[in-house]
Amino acid sequence: MNNWIEHLASLGARFHQDEATQVEDFGKTLSAADLAAGMVAPVTDLGLIAAAGDDAASFLHSQLTNDVEHLGANEARLAGYCTPKGRLQATFLMWRGGQENKDIYLALPRAIQAPLQKRLSMFVLRAKAKLRDATEEAATAAVLGLGGAKAGEALARHVGALPAAPYAKLDGAFGTVIRLGDALGAPRYLWITSGDSAVAALPQLRETLALGGNAAWRLAEIHAGVPQVTQPTQEQFVPQMVNFELIGGVNFKKGCYPGQEIVARSQYLGKLKRRMTLATLPNAAVRAGDEVFSSADPDQPSGMIVNAAPNGQGGADALVEIKLAALEHEVRHGSAGGTQLAFLPLPYALDAPEA
Repeated sequence: MNNWIEHLASLGARFHQDEATQVEDFGKTLSAADLAAGMVAPVTDLGLIAAAGDDAASFLHSQLTNDVEHLGANEARLAGYCTPKGRLQATFLMWRGGQENKDIYLALPRAIQAPLQKRLSMFVLRAKAKLRDATEEAATAAVLGLGGAKAGEALARHVGALPAAPYAKLDGAFGTVIRLGDALGAPRYLWITSGDSAVAALPQLRETLALGGNAAWRLAEIHAGVPQVTQPTQEQFVPQMVNFELIGGVNFKKGCYPGQEIVARSQYLGKLKRRMTLATLPNAAVRAGDEVFSSADPDQPSGMIVNAAPNGQGGADALVEIKLAALEHEVRHGSAGGTQLAFLPLPYALDAPEA
């Protein structure tokens, strides 16, 4: 156990039952209201893949749904990795970092990092590119997620200026700060830094911000409408089914990548019949990969839970991939007789932008 994790344990961290280094919370489940006011969360369930070498950008460009070759030093982008059939195996946040910003970092769920890294490495072939696990490297050993009305001011005390727009990035002696898509009407930030820097900053941050863990950060991602493919949902969704092109995760003008033909066909041929929505349930026992059922067709699942998190009200909030027609009827979790979902507005429209 490293110093960062030991420090979190000393603050009363409650760890995931199967992962001794993954902090779920600190004894309290944060609510959407807590997140809107201001929160800080050690995000310990993220893994980092770093790609280095002269061909790192061109290699990843040929594999992912977004433009990697033109990824700037002061920005981050979302990207996906698909099967040849266009189904997402992973979703990433990516940015340039390392010495002279020559490395490209991919952040994804730690639980699927190793097999994804191994699979991507199989296709490097003669390219001058090498993938490595950067999760516990000194400069990137700690990841803090911050959001809410008070988050910007609290973070600025430690890093100075902040990225002004979503997916803008700043680097410095403090590490890397990326502004993410807003949630609950307020900015969110991801701060990637050393364990020592995080240990030094956290006491002051938690003076003004509610302290959460992975569960709180998942809730923030859910309210931002940003899907994360995890083990139970791998190869379940074409990017558009989880709104990935709406939030900047797909570039339709770049070259080929695995599944590109299917993704393009889904965009240009016919109207999309499935999308991702935001819902709340009184049942906290909701998991990614669970099916949902419509009263109009109770014998067949009409969709699937993409991500879910406890909402501090005894229930859970979730991102749900679903047939749009099913939204006109009652939708229930697990079976036609299960807990009913109540749908909430996403922070963006479901209309497709001009490709």
